[in-house]
Amino acid sequence: MEVSSSSSSAAAAEVPHYFLCPISLEVMRDPVTLATGITYDRASIERWLFSDGHATCPVTRRALPPAEMDPTPNHTLRRLIQAWCALHRVERYPTPRPPLDSARVAAILDDARRGGGEEAAALREIKAVVAESDRNRRCVEATPGAVGFLVSLVARHSSSNDKDADDLFELDSPRTPAASPAEDALGVLCALKPSDKTLAEILDRRDAAADFLDALASVLRRPSYRPRTYAILLLKSLAAAMPPALLAAVSDGLVREVVRVVSDRVSSKAVRAAMHVLCRLCPWGRNRVKAVEAGAVPTLVELLLDEGGRRLTELAIVAIDHLCGCAEGRSDLVAHPAGLAVVSKKAMRVSLAATESAVRALHAVARHSPTPAVLQEMLAVGVVAKLMLVLQVDAGERASLRAKEMLKAHARVWKDSPCLQAHLKASYP
Repeated sequence: MEVSSSSSSAAAAEVPHYFLCPISLEVMRDPVTLATGITYDRASIERWLFSDGHATCPVTRRALPPAEMDPTPNHTLRRLIQAWCALHRVERYPTPRPPLDSARVAAILDDARRGGGEEAAALREIKAVVAESDRNRRCVEATPGAVGFLVSLVARHSSSNDKDADDLFELDSPRTPAASPAEDALGVLCALKPSDKTLAEILDRRDAAADFLDALASVLRRPSYRPRTYAILLLKSLAAAMPPALLAAVSDGLVREVVRVVSDRVSSKAVRAAMHVLCRLCPWGRNRVKAVEAGAVPTLVELLLDEGGRRLTELAIVAIDHLCGCAEGRSDLVAHPAGLAVVSKKAMRVSLAATESAVRALHAVARHSPTPAVLQEMLAVGVVAKLMLVLQVDAGERASLRAKEMLKAHARVWKDSPCLQAHLKASYP
């Protein structure tokens, strides 16, 4: 390999092979050595281990336990590379900064506890180091008190009613103001991608967890998409780790704001996260009723009508299935002009899970709300035809059983449907 000289008069020099990173095949700027004895450039090996999720040495393929994941700086090789660069008059790589460690993060937190402007400065520094690398992200998360500091910032600054704070979130503002402390702290928490252990620590004290959830609801009420996206992404991670007791106790306001993220179409990422949260919340306590009162059913129907992506469609159908578990949800689905039609249409088009959820939602309506008008509408919009299709193909045992039960239960109303098979007609009373 040849490296060009920074001077026009210098000839190209052949690079010693042991100066090259085995991953990038470029001269190493910050050589580090794994427990296997193989040296890599820090940026390349950390991307391999932490961003790409591998747990092996790329050269030897040896599995690396967590204790061996942090590489050791190879100062001797770094000095050789720098000396070689100076000798051959090629671009000299500067000495890399010492990697972040927990002692440095702890010092930043100590500065923040002094109050005044130190807190804002500490937040800016933590935000900067987290953005640099996955290694820094893991270091900040592992430092005792770091996540708690960020959570406290969100809780203290999220519900500010100060007009100047609200101006920070105006979408149509001609200027680009600085983000609020709550937004910055939420951004850092999302960037940390908290582990299950960290999430459990946030949720450990129920009163503190409830306060933090209320703070997230307050952020979700903001008009700007960025803090709302941060808040719903973090809420998605938290909801996956919440115990049933905490899931059942979430406030009406939080459920309402989750639904509003979907209805406002904040961003595709935010909407998917909100759908995950909704599906996680609905099975517990009175959350179904809370979601229905927040307008979840028409919001989900409109989402299905917009022909979103496959995964988003599946989540919407699953959520409607949950909401049809209460009378209010079934009533809203029937009341929407396209409700029964769009749920029926999506069955058999997305996935087996979506088909099962769609059939279960229709089964709930046919079983608990079988008024003559509802049954006639199900016939008119193609529900009966879709139920016959479920029986004819491999749509899953439970979906087929529910479809057969509906067809038999309402045979007198649907017996003249042209889509029914002759052998099924013969079995009708």
